[in-house]
Amino acid sequence: MRAPHPHRALRTTTVGAVSATLVAGAAFGLAPTAQAAPPAAPPAASSGSSVDVRFVDIPGDGGTVLKANVFTPKGAKPGTKYPSIVLPTSWAMPQIEYVAQAQKLADAGYVVVSYNSRGFWQSGGEIETAGPEDIADASKVIDWTLENTSADPSKVGMAGVSYGAGISLLAAGHDKRVKAVAAMSGWGDLIDSIYSGRTQHAQAAALLGGAGALTGRPSAELKETLKDFLGSHLDKEDEMIAWGAKRSPATYLDQINKNGAAVMLGNAWGDTLFPPNQYAEFYERLTGPKRLEFRPGDHATAEATGLLGLPNDTWTSTQRWFDHYLKGADNGIDKEQPVQLKSRSKGDYEGYPDWKSVGPTRKKIAMAGDTTIRTNVDSGANGGIAILSNALDQFLKIPPMASVPLLPRRYTGVWESERYASVQRVRGTAKLHTTLSSTKESGTLVAYLYDVGPLGLGKLVSNAPYTFHGKTPGKPFGVDLELFSTAYDVPAGHKLALVVDTVDPLYIEHNPSGAQLTFSSPQADPSYVSVPLREQ
Repeated sequence: MRAPHPHRALRTTTVGAVSATLVAGAAFGLAPTAQAAPPAAPPAASSGSSVDVRFVDIPGDGGTVLKANVFTPKGAKPGTKYPSIVLPTSWAMPQIEYVAQAQKLADAGYVVVSYNSRGFWQSGGEIETAGPEDIADASKVIDWTLENTSADPSKVGMAGVSYGAGISLLAAGHDKRVKAVAAMSGWGDLIDSIYSGRTQHAQAAALLGGAGALTGRPSAELKETLKDFLGSHLDKEDEMIAWGAKRSPATYLDQINKNGAAVMLGNAWGDTLFPPNQYAEFYERLTGPKRLEFRPGDHATAEATGLLGLPNDTWTSTQRWFDHYLKGADNGIDKEQPVQLKSRSKGDYEGYPDWKSVGPTRKKIAMAGDTTIRTNVDSGANGGIAILSNALDQFLKIPPMASVPLLPRRYTGVWESERYASVQRVRGTAKLHTTLSSTKESGTLVAYLYDVGPLGLGKLVSNAPYTFHGKTPGKPFGVDLELFSTAYDVPAGHKLALVVDTVDPLYIEHNPSGAQLTFSSPQADPSYVSVPLREQ
């Protein structure tokens, strides 16, 4: 079955987002190579450098050439063994991505091997999207590292940003030699990342597809999957879900736990590729040594300054993690609260014993009465633009905004709280519970939680999409939707507003022309949004 038409505004915005990525890439001279080519010359080491750097070819799975660089402590004595860290590159990034951090880690006494993931840049093969070949590549790189460097086979770690994070977690479930992992801006569940609420995250998928085509060689399987996904070919839904499950660390969580690697997860609240909910759920199911860190920002923006060699909290935690679990350093990271959160608003890090302890108090905003909205129109409430909007929130405290009083009630449902007398510290995952009926069998809604000031200007706190298929027109059914997790402080004198509409450029919507959605609140099962709050 093919889903109803996606909204035309979506396609325009998605194309614009991909075009921006391609233009930016072209400006930096990005271009894939059809064949493996000699790498660029390594960066010149300063006269005071205590690190040796060399570029090498490593045979990956099936003999595929992986371009890599190796950083070792300078003047390493024969027979001396060092802990090692393997860094798979991020999606579309060249092999020099981790140079600044690799130098720091090698200077601290690690052998560091960073390699270009297969299918990208000068490495051979095709892009398999963290498939079995990529998992096998990681083990091949570990093999090479142990055979060709002074790496200690009992002290192997893996780390990476984004794609490198996902591959590192997958490798921890397939290779017992991996003793510690730092997975930054990664995913635990690929399906719940870009298909949450049974809704395609269009900009996220299109950005990945566009960047992959620009800097590498997508496999036929990836091309077909993206075509079916963005084309709303629901007759292929089961196949796409199986494709995503094979590439999800959560699928191999029992094996990851059995192998026992110490796992640190870091992500941004506004990650539009891999939202925080799925990472938090993955974290809760880990049974070995673990740590979870959430900060303001969007995909990979929390780690970006560290890649430039600048001070960076995420990379500092990463080195501390490896220092303890690979070197045995008594640096206290194992004694700290394992869940560390930083509010998008302001303030220091907050520590919690586990994810369940975040936002222990809940306040409900009632969704009383019956509200009917028409579909197919973007009301002006939306989640912004992938990467850009939440980066602005991170650096300038400017999240996506909307004038809540001016939102057209013909196309939006709006439910508001009372005006709060004190600061409300939202922490964790807001949950929507309602009863819905539609005039059509399929449809999409998008829920937004806004911080509304005295003049009615709403700043986006969180959002999430929800899509249904196969429902009987006019027959009510229950909806339970988790909004994306966040940490946000609502100032005193403000209120919270739940806004629901049916079109957002971030997502593909499945509303047939002329459809209407009705939200009701039966007496026996009232509708509400439940907001998690930190204890005052």
